[in-house]
Amino acid sequence: MNNLLKLEELGQFLLSILLFSQLDYAWWVFPACHLLPDLSMIGYLVNPKIGAWLYNFFHHKFVAIAIFVLGLGLGSSLITLAGVILFGHSAMDRIFGYGLKFNDNFKNTHLGWIGKKN
Repeated sequence: MNNLLKLEELGQFLLSILLFSQLDYAWWVFPACHLLPDLSMIGYLVNPKIGAWLYNFFHHKFVAIAIFVLGLGLGSSLITLAGVILFGHSAMDRIFGYGLKFNDNFKNTHLGWIGKKN
């Protein structure tokens, strides 16, 4: 099952590349922006609850899709790009086992514990 889920996420990541290719941006913009959603981890400097909330907001695929659709509706390529980046980044994270966070510990995710549990 784990491999099947990773394959599904890979398909979604490839979809984000396809969607990006339909936008009018240079190819390097995708990799340059791809890790920006991880800036949301700064919330962990405050506490795990705020960190998890911020991280989950910027890594939730519904939020990414909503931003993408909003960008299309407004005719804003920048907002559409933000949705594509958020969606692709979330898919990539899940390929590597980084899921949405519980508020007790960064390593506690909806996909299980990241790394060895101490």
